[in-house]
Amino acid sequence: MRKNPAQGAPQLEKGDFTASFKKLGKDAGKYLIPIGIAALLLIVGVVLQILAPSYLSDFTNEIANNYLSQTIDMEKLLHIGIILVVFYLVVALTTYGANYILTTATNLYAMKLRKDITEKINKVPLSYFDGHQHGDILSTLTNDVDQIGQSLQSSIGMVVQSLFMLVGVLIAMFCTSWQMALTALISLPFMIVFVIIVTKFAMPQFKNRQDSLADVNSVVEEAYNGQLIIKCFNAQEKTNAAFEKENGKLQSAMFKAQCFGGLFQPLMTFISYFAYAAVYLVGGLLMDAGAGVTFGTITAFTVYVSLFQSPLSQLAQAMNTLQMAAASSKRVFDFLGQDELVSEEGKKFVFRDENGKENVRGEVEFRHVSFSYDDTREIIHDFSAKVEPGMKVAIVGPTGAGKTTMVNLLMRFYEVNSGDILIDGVSVKDMPREEIHDIFGMVLQDTWMFEGTVRENLVYNTEGISDEKVYDALHEASMRHYVRTLPGGLDHVIEDASTIAGGQKQLFTIARAMIKNAPLLILDEATSNVDTRTEEKIQEAMDKLTEGRTSFVIAHRLSTIKNANLILVMKDGNIIEQGTHDSLMAQNGFYASLYNSQFAFE
Repeated sequence: MRKNPAQGAPQLEKGDFTASFKKLGKDAGKYLIPIGIAALLLIVGVVLQILAPSYLSDFTNEIANNYLSQTIDMEKLLHIGIILVVFYLVVALTTYGANYILTTATNLYAMKLRKDITEKINKVPLSYFDGHQHGDILSTLTNDVDQIGQSLQSSIGMVVQSLFMLVGVLIAMFCTSWQMALTALISLPFMIVFVIIVTKFAMPQFKNRQDSLADVNSVVEEAYNGQLIIKCFNAQEKTNAAFEKENGKLQSAMFKAQCFGGLFQPLMTFISYFAYAAVYLVGGLLMDAGAGVTFGTITAFTVYVSLFQSPLSQLAQAMNTLQMAAASSKRVFDFLGQDELVSEEGKKFVFRDENGKENVRGEVEFRHVSFSYDDTREIIHDFSAKVEPGMKVAIVGPTGAGKTTMVNLLMRFYEVNSGDILIDGVSVKDMPREEIHDIFGMVLQDTWMFEGTVRENLVYNTEGISDEKVYDALHEASMRHYVRTLPGGLDHVIEDASTIAGGQKQLFTIARAMIKNAPLLILDEATSNVDTRTEEKIQEAMDKLTEGRTSFVIAHRLSTIKNANLILVMKDGNIIEQGTHDSLMAQNGFYASLYNSQFAFE
């Protein structure tokens, strides 16, 4: 497998589908028992379908041999008819039972895949999401897993039944008339050649179809999330053009896939009619030559040819379906095979006491830290700084200076290339990520709320929080009155987060951080989406929140960090100035230039 440098999408290579089938079979191994039971039921049905034509032959001969003399044995016909009815009734029941079992097994397997993908999402590093579109990942979770489940459900039983039917029918045909059996087999080489040719051309098209579907999902997801900007800039036509472009690719891919896949049935039908004609011709010649062939034999062979042609056609159709499953499974297993975060199974919590409380003083030291997202450009260059417990540290600088990157490294969302970060003298590399995330409270510039009650959004993963504490946090965040006006208050269900204003979502996330009450805080543009008056109220709440706690504040509004104990001024990944607001203003350097540019007209 190789990557398309333009899109990063996996491209088809020789052997990819074979590898996908092997992975699919191995991954679904725990469902072999129900599949085996379903196969046994199908075999019972196949045996009865193969036996039925011999009774049908006797039925036909009884009529053909005695209709002129009007001595037809009606009791015999009734007996044979009852046997045939019972046979086909059992066939119907076994087929239904097998399909029920296969449907259950394949849906359970699809559920397992979705669970595996969901768990994998929490294990892959953030760098994976930086390089992949959200719609592509969603397409893997929904469309590809659905395709695998539906394809396996319809093809497994078809393959098992068809293979046993082929073998059984061949035996029955040669036992009935080897001459007519050989005649029927004339069509087999043509079928095999057609299947090989069509499959070769159809495989890549099904892979392209799934990739194109993922691209369309990505465009739709981006357009849905960006509706406000699209309308503000009157970019509907441009957005529609982008969708039409990707949708056109999907249309082309689906058309080609369906065209190649649709060749199977008409080709098989043509060959089937050819086989019928050949069998009737040879059967007539054998009857004329007195070779022991009767009308009943020809009738039975008509059924046998149908039973022989049907599984070949079904196998071709199953191959068509399995190609779609292989294309989807390749995308699923590509995602499940992504590198995960390094396992921390053996690491123990450093600061947590026997009561589960984190005893952290709050000393943080950056020791010669260097970092780059890729090999092309280093973002942080030999960064060193020491933060004493309880200090409020502000990180300022122009866009791209490395401010948010420093926070990501502190939280171990990314690993440093060289150097180290220490908390109370302990390297973050020696601490499990879970503990690092527990001792930090965060308010990010990108707000996030999910479908659920207001209480669930605020408390989130924090346990033992009373409603009184929740309302206290809402009061500090200037949101208590707003929540109380909602129907149900804290029990109000947020069904669509887009209905909440950006500033209100920001205030909710601030209240969430207050409720967590972590010993260290990270505020990344925490007041970016609120008005000036609300900003003043939040600033007062933040001063209370950060009191006695080590806090890191990233801010573009320099007025919000004037009371910081230490201001780190970053530019191009380096700390070029540091000190308090007054001392930096007295230096009349880069910080003073930034500050004055914001307040030049005040």
